[in-house]
Amino acid sequence: MLETANYSQLPAIPEKRYFTIGEVSDLCAVKSHVLRYWEEEFSQMRQITRRENRCYQRDDVILIRQIRRLLYEDGFTIGGAKQHLIEQPVNKKRQNQQIIRQVWMELEEVLEILKGEEDFIMGNSL
Repeated sequence: MLETANYSQLPAIPEKRYFTIGEVSDLCAVKSHVLRYWEEEFSQMRQITRRENRCYQRDDVILIRQIRRLLYEDGFTIGGAKQHLIEQPVNKKRQNQQIIRQVWMELEEVLEILKGEEDFIMGNSL
């Protein structure tokens, strides 16, 4: 059985453009052959080939960590994890819209405060 404690403390992702499959394996605590299998199962994983080597970008490493968490920590099956990843963008979009609305309202409040300050300053300078 896998120990989830080992998976919850992953190393930071370095600021690089491309990562080899070995680097991703180390960063995500997943063996290389598992990554190759996940590439077949999860269409969201888009490894690229550079000079005949598998390479991943930062977004891919984040996605792989998410897949690993779903499978190893949250107990999803491959099918369940696929479904979760398909549904997630809809939920994330709703969350982002709520955040944007909240920030918009706060900015409008700040604008009103600043307008009041401007009126006060302009009134005193006359």
